[in-house]
Amino acid sequence: MKTFDLLVIGDANPDVVIGPVNQPLTFGQRERLVPTGSLCLGGSAAIMACGAARLGLSVAFAGRIGDDPAGAFVRAALEERGVDTSALVVDAVLPTPLTTVLTSASDRAILTAAGCLAATSAYDVPTELLRSVRHVHAASFYLMPELAAGLAGLFKEARSNKATTSLDTNDDPADRWDRMVLDPVLRVTDILLPNASEVHSLTGHPVLADAAGILARRGPLVVVKNGADGAIAHDGSSVIKAAALPIEPVDTVGAGDSFDAGFIAAVLRGFGRASALAIAAACGSLSTRAAGGTAAQPDWDQALESAR
Repeated sequence: MKTFDLLVIGDANPDVVIGPVNQPLTFGQRERLVPTGSLCLGGSAAIMACGAARLGLSVAFAGRIGDDPAGAFVRAALEERGVDTSALVVDAVLPTPLTTVLTSASDRAILTAAGCLAATSAYDVPTELLRSVRHVHAASFYLMPELAAGLAGLFKEARSNKATTSLDTNDDPADRWDRMVLDPVLRVTDILLPNASEVHSLTGHPVLADAAGILARRGPLVVVKNGADGAIAHDGSSVIKAAALPIEPVDTVGAGDSFDAGFIAAVLRGFGRASALAIAAACGSLSTRAAGGTAAQPDWDQALESAR
């Protein structure tokens, strides 16, 4: 028997979401007004964990926060959404990461003070927890180099205990997209969940389906989020597609993470790839109905009904 359906490993921080910003930013101490601003839970891994819990999975989180009010906010926000934080390490020296998100239509700029992200490592993940879950998901690969270096070992341990694995690389702020670190992880990753921009950066290939196929031939099922154009899944030989829902977004922050949660929840419930892709696309779309990454995440019934 497994204690949790899902273990999520990675980043968790407060997000200050501001926007929409409809004019260029101006320095020189110039002030501009925007319609909305909100303080909410951020971090790709944290948003995914909350989305999965909202969809009915039992979820544990492993990562690192600082010993500060921002860290207390993160822990409380995760626990309020039903995520187990027993493995959330408190760093006695480094602060909790902080992110400001500037939104503009369907795009956004993200400014992150990394805090304790760089100190997050495979040693923060208890072995007994790794052995007690059905699935392990990791996010923000390039933000946490120490964790990235040890992630293949974590995934191997999980798989040896009959768990499946998934990875969302997210963006690489250094724009290096280092394959030397990533490729060993891909060999023990069951599902890779990048967005379209990340797929192109990871492969250098301009055609989305072909780029996804290149990554799929390294081992994982590649499930690609493509915003209003929906999503595709490539298993190395064939491609399936799903449409996004026709929703006018309020805020797209965290939509990809909610998509990830939907896909993993559907797979763990035994749905096939096409159905899981449709459910994931619905989860990503529905999450854009409110500001922040977690406020509009759907429950399982909502996701299933919207995917039909």
